Amino acid sequence: MIIETLKSPSDLKKMSNRKLEQLAKEIRESLIRDVSKTGGHLSSNLGIVELTLAMYSVFDLPKDRVVWDVGHQAYVHKILTGRKDRFDSLRQKNGLSGFTRIYESQFDQFNSGHASNSISLAYGLAKARDLKHEDGEVIAVIGDGALTGGLAYEALNNAGKGESKIIVVINDNEMSIGHNVGHISQSLSRIRTRKTYMRTKLDVKKILLRMPLGGPWLFRHIERLKRRIKYFLLGGVLLEEMGFVYLGPVDGHDIKALRKVMREAKKLDESVAIHVRTQKGKGFAPAEKDPALYHGIGPFDPKTGEPLCHTPSTSWSEVFGKTMVRLAQKDKQIAAISAAMVDGTGLTDFARYYPERMFDVGIAEEHAVTFAAGLAKAGMKPVVAVYSTFLQRAYDSIVHDICMNQLPVILAVDRAGVVGEDGESHQGIYDLAYLGHIPNLTVMAPADQEELKAMLESALSWQCPCAIRYPRGCVSKRTRPMQMIEPGKAEVIEKGHKIAILALGDMVEPALEAAAMLKRKNMDVTLINARFVSPLDEDLIFSLKEDHDWILTVEDHIEDDGFGARVSALLSETPSIKVHRLAIPNGFLPQGTRAGLLKECGLDSEGIARVAEKLYKG
Repeated sequence: MIIETLKSPSDLKKMSNRKLEQLAKEIRESLIRDVSKTGGHLSSNLGIVELTLAMYSVFDLPKDRVVWDVGHQAYVHKILTGRKDRFDSLRQKNGLSGFTRIYESQFDQFNSGHASNSISLAYGLAKARDLKHEDGEVIAVIGDGALTGGLAYEALNNAGKGESKIIVVINDNEMSIGHNVGHISQSLSRIRTRKTYMRTKLDVKKILLRMPLGGPWLFRHIERLKRRIKYFLLGGVLLEEMGFVYLGPVDGHDIKALRKVMREAKKLDESVAIHVRTQKGKGFAPAEKDPALYHGIGPFDPKTGEPLCHTPSTSWSEVFGKTMVRLAQKDKQIAAISAAMVDGTGLTDFARYYPERMFDVGIAEEHAVTFAAGLAKAGMKPVVAVYSTFLQRAYDSIVHDICMNQLPVILAVDRAGVVGEDGESHQGIYDLAYLGHIPNLTVMAPADQEELKAMLESALSWQCPCAIRYPRGCVSKRTRPMQMIEPGKAEVIEKGHKIAILALGDMVEPALEAAAMLKRKNMDVTLINARFVSPLDEDLIFSLKEDHDWILTVEDHIEDDGFGARVSALLSETPSIKVHRLAIPNGFLPQGTRAGLLKECGLDSEGIARVAEKLYKG
């Protein structure tokens, strides 16, 4: 097999187009085989095989630098850059990352995991290259929805008019995670579906096909010309106006055509944008049929495509989504906003039942939050559902547009805390630090599904900015009927002495188990479901000094600037009671299973009990 002989990208330069086509087939088989075991981003990588092969057969890596947007489309890149023998460790503890990582290879230019940054990064590399009088091309590969992010357009506007050449490869697969949204992707569909357009097209076709000589031939050539004009007007003019030479569109699965256009781009002295059309999920029928499902998939049967581990029957996202549907049925002012993550955030049913109140803005979190502020100002009740790691990008909008204006926008912060296999770029362990200190913002975390429902319903009635953070995966087993939540009030679950465990959100369940372990050793501790990070239940916390020596805070967040840090600050002038913070160590948390990472951080029931017992006996 050709794939077994690969040692570096330079090996591709000697290969014929036919040999590269055979290699593409082998790589697809390898992707399906290995990702079926580890899970990962399958459909986007299946679609970019020929493009990667053609690009690496023309450019001279590592002198020529390739920056992969997001990094989730870089599986073929990893195989071609000396990591094929470790590819079966993808997304596993101490294995290969599912994204580009500088500690893995000299060919990975940046640690990445978020969208729309590749053109900015590439332009920085190119400008530094020219300032240092060095050689080499710089190529940014962007697509899979990343061009819906505003940062990409800021970079295009700057780089195209600049004097430093970059090559931007636009992987146009008409998808992000789900179907692309926005005016540009929809405008052609609207034009094509107008009655006058369709009637004219059919009339011209009939006339040409009836012509005795040359009619069918002429019709085919007019169709080809029409496609060229369409892409030139829509994509070419925009990019040319920004200062790029526009090449394309090119069939992203035609290696010969791809190599030709890459060589042409390499010869030019100006910045170039290459428009490549690919099929997401190419070569694997289940992924071609449902590319969104296989965008990020767990282990599956490589023959049938059937997932081997089904999503938990009740996940936090599902509880959120079902609650949104129920509440929206009663209140027509409720609207939902997603940044290209309708399915992932549990809003699929909401979108089906209330499409006029479901807004998917694409990979544009900053716009999502500011757009929500506009809706709220006009009397709507917007709920913005975004993963914790992606909400980071909307910090300014949260401060300036929502909280400064005291607008009743609810931030549903999904995937908060430890996420797992996606690694450093996706762990949601910083949100309390960037949300907890913002004036006017109420920040809370539910301990179980009933509390999530109650918090969402309560927040909609408070008429103030709110953030509700909840983790990935299966909801807590603890269920009980809930009433409306009182702002800033914690819940005392068990009353004891000496040690008070203040657990936040999903950490309540392991804290309950830890308290039971301690009770079996005749150590009765107080257990409190904190519920709120901002505002803290100050009265309850101050009251603990009467019969407790220690407060043990437990949270799935970094130690600095989190829940425990706020409790410590509150009690800084109360020497009669001390605070021990049990949290995730400061820094970037690597990939691994969620359960495994929490255990390593001492945030499982055994870890909590171990620390509490030490303090109790202390």
